[in-house]
Amino acid sequence: MMIKTLCVFCGSSMGREPFYAETARSLAEMLLVREISLVYGGANVGLMAILADTMLSKGGKVTGVMPTSLVEREVAHQHLTEMHIVSGMQERKAMMADLSDAFIALPGAYGTLDELFEVLTWNQLGIIHKPIGLLNIHGYFDALIGMLDHAVAEKFLRREHRDTLIIDDDMEQLLQKLSDYQPVTAEKWIERLKQGEI
Repeated sequence: MMIKTLCVFCGSSMGREPFYAETARSLAEMLLVREISLVYGGANVGLMAILADTMLSKGGKVTGVMPTSLVEREVAHQHLTEMHIVSGMQERKAMMADLSDAFIALPGAYGTLDELFEVLTWNQLGIIHKPIGLLNIHGYFDALIGMLDHAVAEKFLRREHRDTLIIDDDMEQLLQKLSDYQPVTAEKWIERLKQGEI
């Protein structure tokens, strides 16, 4: 598939190490080269600001989506190509999904993981059919990946659905995998499967 608009979930903090910001900057530069527009949470702090500012500094298109409550806390970016102000977090996530062809998660915490797992669940349920990537910088997400594999081993998660989360530590390879993505048609409910299928 042709990715024209990418949604990036990432931290509103910079992280402890400088390579987190460097990776966010490099991803923005790669999107610029590929003429891919950015959709993100609309903030002017942390890795989110690095992404947006790098894109904007070189003429890239950046769309932000932010709830009113966060705008009122003065964390909204004031110079985006487009900014959508919405009523709450659920509307924010739904709009980000509607505006985007694919998703990538960079390091972050609760908000990043919430957004990531929301779109993974929507893919699993067939609400959307879009590629979702995890850029595993310096093993940041190793424990999370291990947890998902444990869920598969314990038969709470189908392997097909585990594999819809496309993981790589190389952003160029990750973008290529997102472009090559084919939607999964496996049923969610393990208990409905015929005995011996899993």
